[in-house]
Amino acid sequence: MSMLSSWLAAAPPDAAVEIAPEGVAVAVLGSRGRELVIQAYGMAALPPGAVQPSLTGHNIADKAAVAAAVAAACEQAGVRPRRVALLIPDPAVRVSLVRFDSVPARRDDLEQLMLWQLRKSAPFPIEDGVVSYTPGAAGPGGREFVVEVARRDVVREYEEACEAQGMHAGLVDLPTLSVVNLFLSGDAAPGGDWLVVHMRPGYTSIALMRGPDLIFFRSRAEGEAELLEDVVHQTAMYYEDRLEGRGFARVLLGGHGHGPGSVDAARRSLEARLGTRVETIDPTQAAAPVDRITVTPALTAALAPLVGVLLRGQREVVGA
Repeated sequence: MSMLSSWLAAAPPDAAVEIAPEGVAVAVLGSRGRELVIQAYGMAALPPGAVQPSLTGHNIADKAAVAAAVAAACEQAGVRPRRVALLIPDPAVRVSLVRFDSVPARRDDLEQLMLWQLRKSAPFPIEDGVVSYTPGAAGPGGREFVVEVARRDVVREYEEACEAQGMHAGLVDLPTLSVVNLFLSGDAAPGGDWLVVHMRPGYTSIALMRGPDLIFFRSRAEGEAELLEDVVHQTAMYYEDRLEGRGFARVLLGGHGHGPGSVDAARRSLEARLGTRVETIDPTQAAAPVDRITVTPALTAALAPLVGVLLRGQREVVGA
């Protein structure tokens, strides 16, 4: 969720923490002159089944293992952060686009209208959920909002894993939306329409952007029968038929799959299906790692959402 606590208005998070089914990752940004650098990074694996992302059920089956992995990742990075940006798996949160023909001027009225709309589609009582929304694309037909909904107790499971190590999660978001923020927070955000495909061992998410605005989002679980290239092809058809799409200025692919070569295989199939070049998502273009960090494809994939959410945290502070 894009939830901000009051401290974020005064200072950016000390570190970013991602809790994923495969493990916990931690990253810290620093500066070298006027340039941002990835100052520290740590990773700790989790046993299978310790984290089981779900929109409607409990997510953390082994609290002790997850808390220990958070501590181990911080120790490997050599940091003891107090204020963190926390990333939780995409499947734990429903992302949707809600359009209103007329937007109430008062924030309270907008929130009530939003809750009324979400109550009709949420898979659980909206009173049990945490809701976050940000303005999206505006046009003659009204304005869209990007809405994130999760069960409150599910979000608390992830927050408590950090709190067990003395860390407060003032900002909670999703890995794929944080990858998008990797580009939106830079000096050269993509123009036109662009597509982000973010792979993980348990799921793959697709974000379709129009300039700075999200216009389509889908998270596909690993167990679903459709092939990734078919899902992307369907997304492209929907984009052309329903979203007045005229072609992608950029297609970006990142993350990591189940085995070696899975991302490269996905890139080749996407290029063949879409008929355009597919770029690798590289967070080191936004923040270079310090000399002691050896960059590998696996590390690049893990760092992308962490760097993205930290850049977003800094941007929120500047704009506060």
